[in-house]
Amino acid sequence: QVQLVESGGGLVQAGGSLRLSCAASGRTFSSYDMGWYRQAPGKQRELVAAAPSDGTTNYADSVKGRFTISRDNRKKTMYLQMNSLKPEDTAVYYCNFRYGLQTYWGQGTQVTVSS
Repeated sequence: QVQLVESGGGLVQAGGSLRLSCAASGRTFSSYDMGWYRQAPGKQRELVAAAPSDGTTNYADSVKGRFTISRDNRKKTMYLQMNSLKPEDTAVYYCNFRYGLQTYWGQGTQVTVSS
């Protein structure tokens, strides 16, 4: 089974930056569709950014221009660079890898942006 380990969450002031990392074990890392999701208290999980295996990237309108998803196939790590953070970005962030019908989730990392 693929195992995903997230890191990089924390507490930051509005306007600050964080970089989330998701390190993966498993086969054929570059073939996975990857993405970052978040879930705030009282809200459903939402897709924040996606990096399909075709090399494209997609972003939710709420984070476009502020967040950047990337991946390093050699390091088997996916990143989410989060700039100009807002209080409404506060949530638990989850990385997700998908290959065919298989899907894998990280353990989640808390991001808290102070007002």
